[in-house]
Amino acid sequence: MIQALLDFLRTLTTPERLIHLLSTALSGWLGYATLTAILFTETGLLVGFVLPGDSLLFTIGVVAGAGQLNLFVMIVLLTAACLAGDWCGYLLGRRAGPAIFNRPDSRFFKQEHLQRTHAFYEKHGGKTIIYAKFVPVIRTFAPFVAGVANMRYRSFISFDVFGATGWVVSMTILGYLLGEVPLIRRNFEKFVLLIVFVSLLPVVYHAARGILQRKPGLQAGD
Repeated sequence: MIQALLDFLRTLTTPERLIHLLSTALSGWLGYATLTAILFTETGLLVGFVLPGDSLLFTIGVVAGAGQLNLFVMIVLLTAACLAGDWCGYLLGRRAGPAIFNRPDSRFFKQEHLQRTHAFYEKHGGKTIIYAKFVPVIRTFAPFVAGVANMRYRSFISFDVFGATGWVVSMTILGYLLGEVPLIRRNFEKFVLLIVFVSLLPVVYHAARGILQRKPGLQAGD
């Protein structure tokens, strides 16, 4: 079961394998619907953090550049899926947030992820909704935490539209433009890992800064 899931995730982030999947089992509208549903799950369901986000969008851009997907249609669908997922997470936080925060850890649910996102949100406020789009794991939980914190719905939407659109467009266009570069195609998996690493740098930076600020003799602004 786990091996099958890992193999499927690898298919989603490997252009040749994704092209083969879209031309066989998921041809036509079914492929568009499946990719849209995957992104909705990654952003809208609290267990979706295990799914690829940045790397999936980049790969979709590469596949679109190869003529297997319509880039404009994919951007529209993926942006809509991201927004719908975020709004579901927000509403879930408003309705069931307190109970979920008290839920014990399980195989697919970790309090650590929620607490990390909550601390990130408390520090950066509304701009976290935009910023979190480019950070794995935090991207999944930020809308939920915004709901728990009773962020005004109008404010949440205004930040979220900007963040979701910017994230989807930038990642897919990047893949579309760079997908045919020989160096990148020869080292595609390494480049995908580089994208994930770069997206995690803000988390590493703030974690390191928090550790340094807790050391004796250092002030919060240092």
